[in-house]
Parts: sequence; C-alpha cells; structure tokens
Amino acid sequence: MSRPRTIDEVLAEARGRLHRLTPEQAEAARADGALVVDIRPAAQRAVEGELPFVTVIERNVLEWRLDPSSDASLPVASHDLEVIVLCQEGYTSSLAAAALQDLGIDRATDVIGGYAAWRAWLADAPSSAGPSGDAVPQTTQPS
Repeated sequence: MSRPRTIDEVLAEARGRLHRLTPEQAEAARADGALVVDIRPAAQRAVEGELPFVTVIERNVLEWRLDPSSDASLPVASHDLEVIVLCQEGYTSSLAAAALQDLGIDRATDVIGGYAAWRAWLADAPSSAGPSGDAVPQTTQPS
C-alpha cells in the first residue's frame, strides 16, 4: 500500500501541469478572450473585493458549470475554452485548474498570487493596463 500524498505534493503535481500566469499575462489573455473565473466564496469576495470582469463560479460547482457534457454547464463551456481560475492567493485555483484539465479543458490555468496579486498589479499598473474597481461581476450560482 502506498503512502498517502500530502497537499504540498498534490499542489506541486497540479502546478506541474499548468502554464501559470502573472496578473499581467492574465490580463492580456483576458483581453484576447479568455474566461476569468473567480471561485472564491461569496463571503470572501464581500470582504476582499471583486474584479469587475470575472465570471463568478464558486468552487463547489466549477466542474459542472464548465464541463460541456454536464446538464448544468454554462453556454460558454467548451473543451477549447481558455479558462483562468482565480482564488484569493493562487493555491485553490491551481487545484481547480488541474481538475478542469482532467475534464479535457486543456487551456485551463490560474494566476500566480491569485486575486490579491491581480488587484495589487492593477493598483500599480498604468490606467491603460485594464479595468479596475469593485463593480459587481456576472455571478453564476448553483441551481
């Protein structure tokens, strides 16, 4: 019987499959049509803030919303979709992006440093770098 893996090992394996993006790279991918998905729970978004351009899909329903074969999938769901998963600091998002890759969404990835890094980058970036502010994003809740 093999020994159980640690979360650090699982995270390292997940990240080994991803081409993780900096906030600047993620913004460029978003501008080119990538779907940015915020998987943080509502309570965390309420405390920490939100990016105005994300699609909110909480972690507990992510695979069902983006698997094109699911009865609960969003119209945008496709195996060809470029998905950038966002959590608070870039840990849970790595695991979530790897899970999407397991479903055949091979262009799924995440942001190094998560929402916190993207917000910090937006605060420091020139105004032409992209949208900022705390506008309410499109929200997708479980049915």
